[in-house]
Amino acid sequence: MFQATRRRLALWYTVVTAVLLLLFASGVYLYVRSTLIERIDDTLNHVVEVVERSLLTDPAHSLEASFQNNVEVEDDHIDLEWFTPTGELQWSTLSEPLDIPLRPNRTGETVHLANHTDLLLRQVTARVQIGRQVLGYLRVSHPWFEVTKPIQQLVFDLSLGTGLMVLSVALCGWFLSGKAMEPVRESYQRLKQFTADASHELRSPIALIQTNVQVALTEPEPELQLHRQQLKVIERLTQRLGRLVDDLLFLARQDSGIIQFCFSPCPLDALLMEVVEEQRLAAAEKHLNLSLNLVEPTSFETTSEQIDSWFTLQGDWNQLVRLFTNLISNAVQYTPADGRVHVELQRIALGKGQHLNSNFQEEAIFRDTPSRRLLLTAGLQVKVSDTGIGIPESALPHLFDRFYRVDPARTHSTTTPIMPTPTGSGLGLAIAAAITLNHQGQIQVDSTLNQGTTFTVTLPVETSS
Repeated sequence: MFQATRRRLALWYTVVTAVLLLLFASGVYLYVRSTLIERIDDTLNHVVEVVERSLLTDPAHSLEASFQNNVEVEDDHIDLEWFTPTGELQWSTLSEPLDIPLRPNRTGETVHLANHTDLLLRQVTARVQIGRQVLGYLRVSHPWFEVTKPIQQLVFDLSLGTGLMVLSVALCGWFLSGKAMEPVRESYQRLKQFTADASHELRSPIALIQTNVQVALTEPEPELQLHRQQLKVIERLTQRLGRLVDDLLFLARQDSGIIQFCFSPCPLDALLMEVVEEQRLAAAEKHLNLSLNLVEPTSFETTSEQIDSWFTLQGDWNQLVRLFTNLISNAVQYTPADGRVHVELQRIALGKGQHLNSNFQEEAIFRDTPSRRLLLTAGLQVKVSDTGIGIPESALPHLFDRFYRVDPARTHSTTTPIMPTPTGSGLGLAIAAAITLNHQGQIQVDSTLNQGTTFTVTLPVETSS
């Protein structure tokens, strides 16, 4: 499929360029041809004017003498003929008379000799007269090969140049179309992988739901308690499907750019308190120590007016809740019993050399808004640390990929799993990275196997300049 598209692109590049070059070459050909003809016509008319002045100055003087003594012809191929007022040939520089009717024409015309199949002449015929008295007709001729010879060379040069250009464009088109198809091929491969992973994630709960329903329908003497258990299983599976569909919809809208974030002043300390409180029950079930630490500013770092908004930023509350819920729930899930999960929030300065993403600059970071120009010089940093089983170093670069989980069933590995098989879909960290990016922030992960993992999220704080 991609090779066929690449061939079509290269062909279109070549065809369009060939048409443009053909139009250009045709324009050059017509311009040069008309210029050569105009130059010959000017030369013929100049000869006519010189001879005509000589005859009018001394009508009794012979034409031959006037031509030889007064007319300076640089082109040896020019021939003259003098006709009487009645149209009879009186004198000629040609070796033999031309069998061409006499037609007065000062603009120049191309004539074909009847006794020569391949000979053309360019001629100017002038009526020479004094007052109303016609002295005769002067016809000046020039061989047409003086035009065709350079034109033929020009056609050859243009054809050769156009051919070489079309060949070069074809090769360049093939190369450039290959370069243009690379991101398309990569996107297509990612889409195939995304579709395959989504199908895999959807197939399992749907199959389980179908199995439970079939078992319930085939039970000859249904038991109420058994049916309640099966309905609870179906409920959990449908909730899982609902979360998966919501995650897929979020990422699809994120990719298409149609997702709308509602930014408003958001107290991140209150948000983290709410998220931590929601995760306390899950942590208590595993006997985990879940704590939150807010690093308050010192007296010299801030004024009393800034204390209330010290941990406030412009963000979407719901999406930030989703971001930190994913991170904290993952930490709780992958930390063994009697472990510890610690969440820390502090305000940091964005100094020289510290970047959040490609949209940020060093030292002075600006964002334009309709109301004012904002200077981003500070950020809020959230660290989610756990004493869990850790993540292998080879998995860290792919940790934020969609559907990626450190799980042999997902990576097709035959080794013993380092992390327990998660119950999620593998989209949580991808969504966390997308939400962080939409808030112009940065998310990082540091992990040591069998010791723990720390996720660090840095979000910019806007202050008026």
